[in-house]
Amino acid sequence: MRIIKVETVRTVNIPRWVWVRVHTDQGIIGLGESTGVSAPTEAHIRTELAPYLLGQDPMQVGRLHEGMQERGRIGPNGIAEWRAISAVDIALWDIVGQATGQPIHQALGGRVRDSIPIYNTCADWRYAVRSGSGALNLSTPGEQETAAGRYDDLQGFLTDAGAVAESLLDEGIGAMKIWPFDQFAQKTNGQHISLEDLNKGLEPFRKIRERVGYRMEIMAELHGMWNIPSVVRIVKALEEYEPYWVEDVTTPDNVEGLRQVQDRTHLPVLGSETLAGAEAYRPMLSSGAIRILMFDTTFVGGFTEARRVMSLAESHKVPATPHDCNGPVNLFAGIHLCMHAPNAFIQETTRAFIHEVYGRVVDRLPRIENGVAYAPEDPGIGTALRDDFLADPATVITAIEA
Repeated sequence: MRIIKVETVRTVNIPRWVWVRVHTDQGIIGLGESTGVSAPTEAHIRTELAPYLLGQDPMQVGRLHEGMQERGRIGPNGIAEWRAISAVDIALWDIVGQATGQPIHQALGGRVRDSIPIYNTCADWRYAVRSGSGALNLSTPGEQETAAGRYDDLQGFLTDAGAVAESLLDEGIGAMKIWPFDQFAQKTNGQHISLEDLNKGLEPFRKIRERVGYRMEIMAELHGMWNIPSVVRIVKALEEYEPYWVEDVTTPDNVEGLRQVQDRTHLPVLGSETLAGAEAYRPMLSSGAIRILMFDTTFVGGFTEARRVMSLAESHKVPATPHDCNGPVNLFAGIHLCMHAPNAFIQETTRAFIHEVYGRVVDRLPRIENGVAYAPEDPGIGTALRDDFLADPATVITAIEA
Protein backbone atom coordinates (compact mmCIF):
# COMPACT_ATOMS: atom_id res chain seq x y z
CA MET A 1 0.00 0.00 0.00
CA ARG A 2 1.28 3.48 -0.89
CA ILE A 3 0.23 7.07 -0.22
CA ILE A 4 -0.82 8.71 -3.49
CA LYS A 5 -2.43 11.97 -2.34
CA VAL A 6 -2.59 14.23 0.71
CA GLU A 7 -5.44 16.72 1.02
CA THR A 8 -5.93 19.57 3.45
CA VAL A 9 -9.52 20.62 4.12
CA ARG A 10 -10.64 23.96 5.53
CA THR A 11 -13.95 25.80 5.82
CA VAL A 12 -14.38 29.54 6.13
CA ASN A 13 -17.18 28.82 8.59
CA ILE A 14 -14.77 27.34 11.15
CA PRO A 15 -11.40 28.91 10.26
CA ARG A 16 -9.65 27.51 13.33
CA TRP A 17 -10.11 23.87 12.20
CA VAL A 18 -8.02 22.02 9.62
CA TRP A 19 -8.40 18.43 8.44
CA VAL A 20 -6.04 16.22 6.47
CA ARG A 21 -7.08 13.30 4.28
CA VAL A 22 -4.38 10.80 3.31
CA HIS A 23 -5.30 8.74 0.22
CA THR A 24 -3.81 5.35 -0.62
CA ASP A 25 -3.56 3.36 -3.83
CA GLN A 26 -5.97 0.81 -2.31
CA GLY A 27 -8.75 3.36 -1.94
CA ILE A 28 -8.46 3.81 1.83
CA ILE A 29 -8.66 7.43 3.03
CA GLY A 30 -7.31 8.31 6.47
CA LEU A 31 -8.74 11.33 8.29
CA GLY A 32 -6.85 13.59 10.71
CA GLU A 33 -7.52 16.94 12.33
CA SER A 34 -6.00 19.80 14.27
CA THR A 35 -7.23 23.11 15.65
CA GLY A 36 -5.97 26.56 16.52
CA VAL A 37 -3.05 27.80 14.41
CA SER A 38 -4.73 26.34 11.36
CA ALA A 39 -3.14 28.40 8.56
CA PRO A 40 0.50 27.60 9.43
CA THR A 41 -0.51 24.03 10.30
CA GLU A 42 -2.01 23.60 6.85
CA ALA A 43 1.03 25.22 5.23
CA HIS A 44 3.42 22.80 6.98
CA ILE A 45 1.35 19.82 5.86
CA ARG A 46 1.33 21.01 2.27
CA THR A 47 4.93 22.18 1.91
CA GLU A 48 6.85 19.80 4.18
CA LEU A 49 4.90 16.72 5.21
CA ALA A 50 2.94 15.86 2.05
CA PRO A 51 6.01 15.69 -0.25
CA TYR A 52 7.69 13.41 2.29
CA LEU A 53 4.64 11.14 2.63
CA LEU A 54 3.89 10.60 -1.06
CA GLY A 55 4.92 7.11 -2.13
CA GLN A 56 5.40 5.91 1.45
CA ASP A 57 3.79 2.89 3.09
CA PRO A 58 1.15 4.35 5.47
CA MET A 59 1.22 1.25 7.66
CA GLN A 60 4.70 2.17 8.92
CA VAL A 61 3.39 4.85 11.25
CA GLY A 62 6.30 4.86 13.70
CA ARG A 63 8.89 5.41 10.99
CA LEU A 64 6.80 8.08 9.31
CA HIS A 65 6.25 9.86 12.64
CA GLU A 66 10.01 10.10 13.17
CA GLY A 67 10.50 11.19 9.57
CA MET A 68 7.94 13.98 9.90
CA GLN A 69 9.77 15.31 12.94
CA GLU A 70 13.03 15.27 11.00
CA ARG A 71 11.45 17.31 8.19
CA GLY A 72 11.40 20.34 10.45
CA ARG A 73 13.81 19.28 13.20
CA ILE A 74 11.26 20.71 15.54
CA GLY A 75 11.55 21.23 19.27
CA PRO A 76 8.76 21.41 21.86
CA ASN A 77 7.85 24.97 20.81
CA GLY A 78 7.12 24.19 17.16
CA ILE A 79 3.40 24.56 17.64
CA ALA A 80 2.20 24.53 14.03
CA GLU A 81 4.66 21.80 13.07
CA TRP A 82 3.53 19.54 15.92
CA ARG A 83 -0.13 20.13 15.08
CA ALA A 84 0.55 19.26 11.45
CA ILE A 85 2.26 16.04 12.54
CA SER A 86 -0.65 15.34 14.87
CA ALA A 87 -3.23 15.58 12.09
CA VAL A 88 -1.22 13.36 9.74
CA ASP A 89 -0.41 10.79 12.44
CA ILE A 90 -4.12 10.43 13.28
CA ALA A 91 -4.88 9.93 9.57
CA LEU A 92 -2.17 7.26 9.30
CA TRP A 93 -3.58 5.35 12.29
CA ASP A 94 -7.02 5.66 10.67
CA ILE A 95 -5.58 3.91 7.62
CA VAL A 96 -4.00 1.19 9.78
CA GLY A 97 -7.34 0.57 11.48
CA GLN A 98 -9.31 0.48 8.23
CA ALA A 99 -6.74 -1.75 6.50
CA THR A 100 -6.79 -4.28 9.34
CA GLY A 101 -10.53 -4.01 10.03
CA GLN A 102 -9.98 -2.78 13.59
CA PRO A 103 -10.90 0.33 15.56
CA ILE A 104 -7.76 2.26 16.48
CA HIS A 105 -7.89 1.30 20.16
CA GLN A 106 -7.58 -2.33 19.04
CA ALA A 107 -4.81 -1.52 16.56
CA LEU A 108 -2.90 0.19 19.40
CA GLY A 109 -2.87 -3.10 21.31
CA GLY A 110 -6.36 -3.57 22.63
CA ARG A 111 -8.56 -2.00 25.25
CA VAL A 112 -8.58 -2.12 29.03
CA ARG A 113 -12.19 -0.92 29.32
CA ASP A 114 -15.33 -0.70 27.22
CA SER A 115 -16.46 2.79 28.25
CA ILE A 116 -15.30 5.95 30.00
CA PRO A 117 -17.16 8.67 31.97
CA ILE A 118 -17.36 12.10 30.38
CA TYR A 119 -17.52 15.66 31.65
CA ASN A 120 -19.01 18.69 29.94
CA THR A 121 -16.97 21.78 29.18
CA CYS A 122 -19.50 24.58 29.45
CA ALA A 123 -18.97 26.33 26.12
CA ASP A 124 -21.49 27.13 23.40
CA TRP A 125 -21.41 26.58 19.61
CA ARG A 126 -19.77 29.99 19.06
CA TYR A 127 -16.80 28.78 21.08
CA ALA A 128 -16.25 26.11 18.42
CA VAL A 129 -16.69 28.42 15.45
CA ARG A 130 -15.00 31.64 16.62
CA SER A 131 -15.30 33.07 13.12
CA GLY A 132 -16.90 36.36 14.04
CA SER A 133 -19.67 35.65 11.55
CA GLY A 134 -22.37 35.23 14.18
CA ALA A 135 -23.90 32.39 12.15
CA LEU A 136 -23.33 28.69 11.78
CA ASN A 137 -23.37 28.30 7.99
CA LEU A 138 -22.45 24.65 7.77
CA SER A 139 -24.08 21.61 6.24
CA THR A 140 -27.54 20.50 7.32
CA PRO A 141 -27.64 19.19 10.90
CA GLY A 142 -27.27 15.44 11.26
CA GLU A 143 -29.83 13.17 12.85
CA GLN A 144 -28.30 13.53 16.31
CA GLU A 145 -28.18 17.32 16.19
CA THR A 146 -30.30 20.19 17.37
CA ALA A 147 -30.47 23.75 16.08
CA ALA A 148 -27.57 25.94 17.20
CA GLY A 149 -28.24 27.71 20.48
CA ARG A 150 -29.95 25.04 22.57
CA TYR A 151 -26.89 24.46 24.71
CA ASP A 152 -25.71 27.94 25.67
CA ASP A 153 -23.66 26.60 28.57
CA LEU A 154 -21.12 29.43 28.49
CA GLN A 155 -23.61 32.15 29.28
CA GLY A 156 -25.45 29.60 31.39
CA PHE A 157 -22.68 28.99 33.89
CA LEU A 158 -22.00 32.70 34.17
CA THR A 159 -25.63 33.51 35.00
CA ASP A 160 -27.20 30.38 36.48
CA ALA A 161 -24.61 27.66 36.96
CA GLY A 162 -26.94 25.69 39.21
CA ALA A 163 -29.47 25.30 36.40
CA VAL A 164 -26.74 24.13 34.01
CA ALA A 165 -25.58 21.58 36.58
CA GLU A 166 -29.12 20.30 36.99
CA SER A 167 -29.55 20.06 33.22
CA LEU A 168 -26.34 18.03 32.92
CA LEU A 169 -27.37 15.68 35.70
CA ASP A 170 -30.66 15.12 33.88
CA GLU A 171 -28.56 13.84 30.95
CA GLY A 172 -26.51 11.61 33.24
CA ILE A 173 -23.43 13.86 33.13
CA GLY A 174 -21.92 14.24 36.59
CA ALA A 175 -18.99 16.59 35.93
CA MET A 176 -18.62 20.05 34.38
CA LYS A 177 -15.82 22.53 33.65
CA ILE A 178 -16.22 26.31 34.10
CA TRP A 179 -13.93 29.38 33.97
CA PRO A 180 -15.67 32.30 35.73
CA PHE A 181 -12.45 34.09 36.75
CA ASP A 182 -11.30 34.80 33.18
CA GLN A 183 -13.60 37.81 32.89
CA PHE A 184 -11.64 39.66 35.58
CA ALA A 185 -8.08 39.02 34.38
CA GLN A 186 -8.02 41.81 31.81
CA LYS A 187 -8.56 44.48 34.47
CA THR A 188 -5.02 44.07 35.80
CA ASN A 189 -3.45 41.85 33.14
CA GLY A 190 -3.66 39.06 35.68
CA GLN A 191 -1.53 40.86 38.26
CA HIS A 192 -4.18 41.15 40.97
CA ILE A 193 -7.72 39.98 41.73
CA SER A 194 -9.80 42.01 44.15
CA LEU A 195 -11.91 40.46 46.87
CA GLU A 196 -15.01 41.73 45.07
CA ASP A 197 -14.05 39.99 41.81
CA LEU A 198 -12.92 36.91 43.68
CA ASN A 199 -16.33 36.63 45.28
CA LYS A 200 -18.07 37.12 41.90
CA GLY A 201 -15.91 34.40 40.40
CA LEU A 202 -16.86 32.02 43.19
CA GLU A 203 -20.57 32.59 42.62
CA PRO A 204 -21.05 29.84 39.99
CA PHE A 205 -19.39 27.29 42.28
CA ARG A 206 -21.63 28.42 45.11
CA LYS A 207 -24.77 28.13 42.94
CA ILE A 208 -23.85 24.63 41.80
CA ARG A 209 -23.33 23.40 45.36
CA GLU A 210 -26.55 25.06 46.55
CA ARG A 211 -28.59 23.57 43.68
CA VAL A 212 -27.24 20.01 43.36
CA GLY A 213 -24.83 19.62 46.27
CA TYR A 214 -21.96 17.22 45.68
CA ARG A 215 -23.70 15.21 42.98
CA MET A 216 -21.76 17.32 40.48
CA GLU A 217 -17.97 17.32 40.12
CA ILE A 218 -16.66 20.75 39.09
CA MET A 219 -13.45 21.37 37.17
CA ALA A 220 -12.03 24.90 37.50
CA GLU A 221 -10.25 26.24 34.40
CA LEU A 222 -7.94 29.24 34.90
CA HIS A 223 -6.32 29.41 31.43
CA GLY A 224 -2.91 30.51 32.77
CA MET A 225 -4.04 34.14 33.05
CA TRP A 226 -2.83 35.03 36.54
CA ASN A 227 0.46 35.61 38.33
CA ILE A 228 1.32 33.21 41.15
CA PRO A 229 0.07 35.28 44.13
CA SER A 230 -3.27 35.92 42.41
CA VAL A 231 -3.79 32.33 41.35
CA VAL A 232 -2.93 31.08 44.83
CA ARG A 233 -5.59 33.44 46.19
CA ILE A 234 -8.13 32.03 43.74
CA VAL A 235 -7.22 28.41 44.39
CA LYS A 236 -7.32 28.79 48.17
CA ALA A 237 -10.77 30.39 47.90
CA LEU A 238 -11.94 27.51 45.70
CA GLU A 239 -11.03 24.89 48.28
CA GLU A 240 -14.34 25.40 50.10
CA TYR A 241 -16.18 24.12 47.00
CA GLU A 242 -13.87 21.12 46.38
CA PRO A 243 -13.42 21.29 42.61
CA TYR A 244 -12.10 18.06 41.15
CA TRP A 245 -9.08 19.88 39.74
CA VAL A 246 -7.70 23.36 39.01
CA GLU A 247 -6.49 23.59 35.43
CA ASP A 248 -3.71 25.67 33.88
CA VAL A 249 -3.03 27.70 37.00
CA THR A 250 -0.09 29.20 35.12
CA THR A 251 1.54 28.67 31.73
CA PRO A 252 2.71 25.08 31.26
CA ASP A 253 6.35 26.04 30.73
CA ASN A 254 6.41 27.54 34.24
CA VAL A 255 7.02 24.25 36.03
CA GLU A 256 8.23 25.97 39.20
CA GLY A 257 5.06 28.08 39.27
CA LEU A 258 2.92 24.98 38.89
CA ARG A 259 4.78 23.33 41.74
CA GLN A 260 4.40 26.40 43.97
CA VAL A 261 0.63 26.36 43.50
CA GLN A 262 0.40 22.59 43.99
CA ASP A 263 2.39 22.86 47.23
CA ARG A 264 -0.14 25.38 48.60
CA THR A 265 -3.35 23.42 48.02
CA HIS A 266 -4.83 19.98 48.47
CA LEU A 267 -6.70 20.42 45.17
CA PRO A 268 -5.08 18.58 42.23
CA VAL A 269 -3.31 20.88 39.78
CA LEU A 270 -3.78 19.79 36.15
CA GLY A 271 -1.60 20.55 33.14
CA SER A 272 -1.73 20.95 30.16
CA GLU A 273 -3.21 20.22 26.74
CA THR A 274 -1.16 22.93 25.04
CA LEU A 275 2.11 20.97 25.22
CA ALA A 276 3.55 18.99 22.31
CA GLY A 277 5.74 15.91 22.45
CA ALA A 278 6.07 13.53 25.39
CA GLU A 279 9.31 15.05 26.63
CA ALA A 280 7.58 18.37 27.29
CA TYR A 281 5.62 16.70 30.09
CA ARG A 282 8.58 15.13 31.86
CA PRO A 283 9.64 18.15 34.01
CA MET A 284 6.18 18.74 35.48
CA LEU A 285 5.74 15.04 36.19
CA SER A 286 9.17 14.43 37.71
CA SER A 287 8.91 17.51 39.95
CA GLY A 288 5.42 16.70 41.23
CA ALA A 289 4.11 19.99 39.82
CA ILE A 290 0.90 18.36 38.62
CA ARG A 291 -1.31 15.58 39.95
CA ILE A 292 -3.40 15.12 36.79
CA LEU A 293 -2.12 15.27 33.21
CA MET A 294 -4.10 16.52 30.23
CA PHE A 295 -3.09 16.19 26.59
CA ASP A 296 -4.71 16.85 23.23
CA THR A 297 -4.16 14.23 20.54
CA THR A 298 -4.38 16.88 17.80
CA PHE A 299 -1.72 19.04 19.50
CA VAL A 300 0.70 16.61 21.12
CA GLY A 301 1.76 14.60 18.07
CA GLY A 302 -1.16 12.31 17.25
CA PHE A 303 -1.77 8.82 18.59
CA THR A 304 1.91 7.93 18.43
CA GLU A 305 2.98 10.70 20.80
CA ALA A 306 -0.18 10.67 22.95
CA ARG A 307 0.41 7.03 23.81
CA ARG A 308 3.92 7.94 25.01
CA VAL A 309 2.54 10.79 27.10
CA MET A 310 0.00 8.53 28.79
CA SER A 311 2.67 5.89 29.48
CA LEU A 312 4.97 8.54 30.95
CA ALA A 313 2.18 9.73 33.22
CA GLU A 314 1.39 6.16 34.23
CA SER A 315 5.02 5.59 35.22
CA HIS A 316 4.64 8.53 37.64
CA LYS A 317 1.30 7.17 38.94
CA VAL A 318 -0.50 10.19 37.49
CA PRO A 319 -3.93 9.86 35.85
CA ALA A 320 -4.35 11.26 32.34
CA THR A 321 -7.33 12.74 30.55
CA PRO A 322 -7.73 13.74 26.87
CA HIS A 323 -8.68 17.31 26.02
CA ASP A 324 -11.48 18.04 23.60
CA CYS A 325 -12.86 21.49 23.25
CA ASN A 326 -11.93 21.21 19.59
CA GLY A 327 -13.18 19.06 16.74
CA PRO A 328 -14.99 15.76 16.20
CA VAL A 329 -11.96 13.72 15.10
CA ASN A 330 -10.16 14.75 18.27
CA LEU A 331 -13.08 13.54 20.37
CA PHE A 332 -12.95 10.13 18.69
CA ALA A 333 -9.17 10.06 19.18
CA GLY A 334 -9.50 10.77 22.90
CA ILE A 335 -12.09 8.04 23.35
CA HIS A 336 -9.88 5.51 21.56
CA LEU A 337 -7.00 6.37 23.89
CA CYS A 338 -9.25 6.15 26.94
CA MET A 339 -10.19 2.62 25.90
CA HIS A 340 -6.51 1.71 25.50
CA ALA A 341 -4.65 3.38 28.38
CA PRO A 342 -4.97 2.07 31.97
CA ASN A 343 -4.50 5.50 33.59
CA ALA A 344 -7.27 7.27 31.62
CA PHE A 345 -10.20 8.15 33.87
CA ILE A 346 -12.48 10.67 32.15
CA GLN A 347 -13.04 12.16 28.67
CA GLU A 348 -13.72 15.82 28.01
CA THR A 349 -16.74 16.65 25.85
CA THR A 350 -18.65 19.80 24.96
CA ARG A 351 -22.32 18.99 24.43
CA ALA A 352 -22.90 22.18 22.42
CA PHE A 353 -20.22 21.06 19.94
CA ILE A 354 -21.50 17.49 19.76
CA HIS A 355 -25.17 18.37 19.32
CA GLU A 356 -24.87 21.58 17.30
CA VAL A 357 -21.63 21.49 15.27
CA TYR A 358 -19.91 18.09 14.88
CA GLY A 359 -22.69 16.36 12.96
CA ARG A 360 -22.62 19.10 10.32
CA VAL A 361 -19.03 18.10 9.51
CA VAL A 362 -18.68 14.33 10.05
CA ASP A 363 -20.94 11.42 9.14
CA ARG A 364 -20.88 9.65 12.53
CA LEU A 365 -20.68 10.75 16.15
CA PRO A 366 -19.35 8.68 19.05
CA ARG A 367 -21.80 6.72 21.14
CA ILE A 368 -22.35 8.72 24.32
CA GLU A 369 -25.20 7.77 26.62
CA ASN A 370 -26.06 8.75 30.18
CA GLY A 371 -22.72 10.43 30.82
CA VAL A 372 -20.60 7.61 29.37
CA ALA A 373 -18.63 7.34 26.09
CA TYR A 374 -18.39 3.86 24.61
CA ALA A 375 -15.60 2.24 22.62
CA PRO A 376 -15.93 3.05 18.89
CA GLU A 377 -16.64 -0.10 16.93
CA ASP A 378 -16.00 0.92 13.31
CA PRO A 379 -12.56 0.29 11.77
CA GLY A 380 -10.10 3.14 12.06
CA ILE A 381 -10.99 6.41 13.75
CA GLY A 382 -14.69 5.69 13.31
CA THR A 383 -15.86 8.74 11.37
CA ALA A 384 -15.36 10.58 8.06
CA LEU A 385 -16.08 14.01 6.63
CA ARG A 386 -19.59 14.27 5.20
CA ASP A 387 -19.94 14.31 1.42
CA ASP A 388 -22.13 17.41 1.50
CA PHE A 389 -19.61 19.15 3.74
CA LEU A 390 -16.82 18.38 1.27
CA ALA A 391 -19.01 19.66 -1.57
CA ASP A 392 -20.01 22.86 0.23
CA PRO A 393 -18.76 26.01 -1.57
CA ALA A 394 -17.31 27.22 1.75
CA THR A 395 -15.08 24.13 2.01
CA VAL A 396 -11.61 24.54 0.49
CA ILE A 397 -9.75 21.34 -0.43
CA THR A 398 -6.11 21.49 -1.50
CA ALA A 399 -4.55 18.31 -2.89
CA ILE A 400 -0.86 17.35 -3.15
CA GLU A 401 -0.41 14.37 -5.42
CA ALA A 402 2.48 12.24 -6.63
